Amino acid sequence: MDDDIAVINQNTKIFLIKNFFKKNIKKIVILIAIILIILISFFVFDEFKTRNKEKLAKVYNSIIFNKDSYSNKEIEDNMIKIINEKVDTYSALALYYLIDNKIINDNNKIGDLFDKVISINKDIELKNLVIFKKALYFSDKYSENEMLKILNPVINSESIWKQHCLLLMGDYYFHKKQFVKSKEFFKKITQLNNVNPKIKIDVEKRLNRDFSE
Repeated sequence: MDDDIAVINQNTKIFLIKNFFKKNIKKIVILIAIILIILISFFVFDEFKTRNKEKLAKVYNSIIFNKDSYSNKEIEDNMIKIINEKVDTYSALALYYLIDNKIINDNNKIGDLFDKVISINKDIELKNLVIFKKALYFSDKYSENEMLKILNPVINSESIWKQHCLLLMGDYYFHKKQFVKSKEFFKKITQLNNVNPKIKIDVEKRLNRDFSE
């Protein structure tokens, strides 16, 4: 008797499943088609990004290894194009190249390019590095409030670049002879966990040498 009931239940389940598929066959086909399109689109987009990155790498390497073959205007246009393509690593490298080689001297333009590179970076530590480099570049041009506005997101985080930002602000205030503020930022470095030992030793030496009572 129990076996008969089990067979009936099994047959009922099979009937319900078949009936479900018959009634919803169009929806199921559409759903499968959508999933396949999404998967194909994902792989196509990923392949496009890979090829685009390789193309940008060729342009970047061509410029840095054959600089004399390009005019400054051509270098500027190509590097800005790389930045606008929003590829984390190469966008940052292109910006640094423009700055290091003094291809662009307009600080407003450089500031805008920094902001663009910062905004496109998905890697938080790479973004924090670019923030630090922006502050470093403008440290002799910006006011205290402007410097803090740039650096505070990193200073208030647990980023590996926090110690470097604190050191930069300590130096910034020291050169402006605001020694109380300078000492405050240097002391924050010594209180950090996982601080670079060399940075910590150098800062402790400076605290003893320049701020001893």
